[in-house]
Amino acid sequence: MARSRLEKIGTIYSRTKGLLQSGALQWEDRPIWYDLYEAFPPIEEPRYDRPAPNIPIRKIFYEEDKVRALFHNRNKHIGTINMFNNTSTTLTKKFIQAYTTLDEKYKGEVSQEQLYEEAIELVQREKQKFSKAEDEISLVSSFKQAQAKQDSGNIPIKVSDLFKD
Repeated sequence: MARSRLEKIGTIYSRTKGLLQSGALQWEDRPIWYDLYEAFPPIEEPRYDRPAPNIPIRKIFYEEDKVRALFHNRNKHIGTINMFNNTSTTLTKKFIQAYTTLDEKYKGEVSQEQLYEEAIELVQREKQKFSKAEDEISLVSSFKQAQAKQDSGNIPIKVSDLFKD
């Protein structure tokens, strides 16, 4: 019985409004979206039988998307990134910056393959330059520092106790 009312009889708004008016749903228990829907009702009521608008889909590709696709197609395993770290740039962004810089420098005189190889070399040189700073912040060094503090007696918890069943 309840299946027949799924989408065909009224909208979710009209059914919720009916529940509130009949007292089956308390005003305090109304959905979060209810007040927003009443304040800003849609231009057309969202019904299941309304035909979809025939609007052409715009292409929203940027020039850097081609470079990004080239980089990711050739480098499948580039590792993970920390989305919470806003201070460092990703490897993909570094590659795109190097590629566009080289493309502007050569102004179309060099093939895409040569630009790709040279941009990879630039990114790798930059990565080697900053590898010492990254080593200091790595997880292994952090773990060694924690073990050193534990050995000195500053931390009463043993790391081996954390992973016991």
